[in-house]
Amino acid sequence: MSDSPARRILVTSALPYANGSLHLGHLLEMIQTDIWVRFQRSMGNECYYICADDAHGTAIMLRAEKLGLTPEQLIDQVHAEHEGDARDFLVNFDHFYTTHSEENRYWSERIYGALRQSGQIVTKNIIQAFDPEKGLFLADRFIKGTCPKCKALDQYGDNCEACGATYTPNDLIDPVSALSGAKPIHKESEHYFLDLAQSTQLLTEWINSGRLQSQVANKLKEWLDAGLQGWDISRDAPYFGFEIPDAPGKYFYVWLDAPIGYIASFDNFSKARGLDFESFWFDPKATELYHFIGKDIVNFHGLFWPAMLHAAGLREPSAIYAHGFLTVNGTKMSKSRGTFIRARTYLDHLSPEYLRYYFAAKLGPSVDDIDLNLNDFVQRVNSDVVGKIVNIASRCAGFLNKRFDNKLAATPDSALLSALLDAKSTVAAQFEGRDYNRAIREIIALADRVNQFIDEKQPWVLAKDPSQSDLVHSVCSEGVQAFRILISYLSPVLPEMAAKSAEFLNTTLSFKALESGLLPAGHQLNPFSPLMQRIDTSQIDKMIESEKADAPAELTKPETQSKAQSQTEIDKIAEEIDFDTFAKVDLRVADIVAAEPVEGADKLLRLTVSLGDSERTIIAGIKSAYDASTLVGRQIVVAANLAPRKMRFGVSEGMALAAGPGGEDIFLLSPDSGAKAGMRVK
Repeated sequence: MSDSPARRILVTSALPYANGSLHLGHLLEMIQTDIWVRFQRSMGNECYYICADDAHGTAIMLRAEKLGLTPEQLIDQVHAEHEGDARDFLVNFDHFYTTHSEENRYWSERIYGALRQSGQIVTKNIIQAFDPEKGLFLADRFIKGTCPKCKALDQYGDNCEACGATYTPNDLIDPVSALSGAKPIHKESEHYFLDLAQSTQLLTEWINSGRLQSQVANKLKEWLDAGLQGWDISRDAPYFGFEIPDAPGKYFYVWLDAPIGYIASFDNFSKARGLDFESFWFDPKATELYHFIGKDIVNFHGLFWPAMLHAAGLREPSAIYAHGFLTVNGTKMSKSRGTFIRARTYLDHLSPEYLRYYFAAKLGPSVDDIDLNLNDFVQRVNSDVVGKIVNIASRCAGFLNKRFDNKLAATPDSALLSALLDAKSTVAAQFEGRDYNRAIREIIALADRVNQFIDEKQPWVLAKDPSQSDLVHSVCSEGVQAFRILISYLSPVLPEMAAKSAEFLNTTLSFKALESGLLPAGHQLNPFSPLMQRIDTSQIDKMIESEKADAPAELTKPETQSKAQSQTEIDKIAEEIDFDTFAKVDLRVADIVAAEPVEGADKLLRLTVSLGDSERTIIAGIKSAYDASTLVGRQIVVAANLAPRKMRFGVSEGMALAAGPGGEDIFLLSPDSGAKAGMRVK
């Protein structure tokens, strides 16, 4: 038995934003973190996993307004959804809280006060975008335009969702107000800044401390080398968040109070559990603190966060672990292809442990992107987990149950079992270092050795000879002992399967429990039950089709209006509009990349069109004039800024322009063949 004292560890993952559903990209990080936490507990360490919803900011205010909800109602609904999705993916948070809490207000004000007292908060007047129609200042995410770095269209004013670049609204190309569509004017406003340059020496030491991955440290050094700039931590009203003390009408920028949510969530949790809060946030010698994040937010966690913690006398993280992005079938997740997969859609069709295993088999300690190849996903889960791991138990359990009262024989001097137990330190080091893919390869290689052993001994053949009964008992007992070791190693990845296996084995499964060695001779097993079913490819197909057919999850109020339009409404549609109203319509050239008939509809085709930077699905009533197979490769003009419309046969994300009297005489408005997809039509 190990005499080393248990470590005391606090772990967080980045806070999901409370304005939409979780998707598989979110689950990549949550699962990576949960595996690490479960491993620490399996080793006997005291480890807590804390998270929360990031519940402030303009985007939440805008979405709540669109849905006819208060921001508080929206974040409450999303919080319940996020918590349920994570739980059903077997992500075992100790506490999942919200940044819209009194604890977070307290800690935000306390840290801000410490920064201000130390002279690190400065004020200056800045020229800010102002909506002349609404009569208010526009926070970053009230403004949309073209990204100045990658030229992606329809991006918010603080960061680009396409390339990850951060910038100010003044850097946007062709900015417009997200509220009114008006062109913003410039107006002066006083703002509050964290003078990050004062922390240059502190951050230089932090970046060189070895507590960051080399790729992350090198990226942060680029900001250091360029000279640290002041960070604007204030936003003008209206804004959903915490008002800055002694600054009426000014609010903390969401990225100031979001990481503070780690502290606030643990504060709330520790009070309920009677834990020593201060030892985790003030004493780095007594406890360890780790943040798991995506590579797109390393600047907030690697620069701003340490400066904030230091000013308030709080400890720095023991390490920050960043991961890469998730792609599906080699490309960015796509709604039109059905590969922008929401957590709940996945759960409606597949076991969460399939994805947990596949992510573990792909994740390493670097910040490289990983790909969810759905064909490989099916093959690897079926081959590794069902065909190799589960197969060991299922091959041996029947003999033990039918012939030996479900009791184990002695397995003295087993070279195979010794090799499996000796691998514990290697596998543990790989999990500790987040090198999950190597751990999985090691475990599956060991499983191959066990299956080879069973194949060589052939207990199904030996069982036909009554004189070989003891050998059958020994071989099958050795197989079950091996299964116990392997499933113990996999327990952080497959907790539900491990729980079923523990019931069958009638013992505790953990890395710590393996210190006691093998189960004793005569150990009583329980009846064996199936542990995992193979994936059927039809389950994947149904999941993809479901995402293609359904709109992104919307938390909407109940329908209150008749679906039928009145004549008065139709007359309103036909009223004249002025040129400025018409100019708001975003007409663009698009390439048709896929087309298919809409099942059950006589007149509709489902078009997948590329706008250059993105793809959209458009349902168009042109089937009477066009065969779907003739449209791929053709260019059309689309109205690109229509809100997605949920129709009987799916969601249409724009409108294809066509003309003609109808029937066979419908003509697409094709531009010159040399036009580029995404080009605006003047």
